[in-house]
Amino acid sequence: MAPPATVDDYLSAVPEPFRAMLDSLRAIIRDAAPEATEQISYGMPSYKQGRALVSFGAFKHHCSLFGMSGGLYDELDRELAGWRTSKGTIQFTPDRPLPEALVRRIIAARLAEIARLDAGMTAKRKSK
Repeated sequence: MAPPATVDDYLSAVPEPFRAMLDSLRAIIRDAAPEATEQISYGMPSYKQGRALVSFGAFKHHCSLFGMSGGLYDELDRELAGWRTSKGTIQFTPDRPLPEALVRRIIAARLAEIARLDAGMTAKRKSK
């Protein structure tokens, strides 16, 4: 089977109730980061704002939100209690979806991290 060409293609292949969760997640991401571009990367919906912002995907027993940063979730570890996490992933299910406020905090933290990284790159270029 060919990989999806668009996020709409990806979501159309996701069964319920995962599709409804991911539709909601997509809307939150688009609202929290309106300048981000939407694309398929590594076969999953991904958002980029200068750099990789976040991605998400559906799997057999859960969905995942990928923060595209190894240290991002360290800042939010208390808020993430109750969800299965790894260095850059939060797993969630229909019976334990991610709250909108948490998703918005993740997006805001990642946008701030991108801004810091970009400012550091600009400062390096100026010092040369």
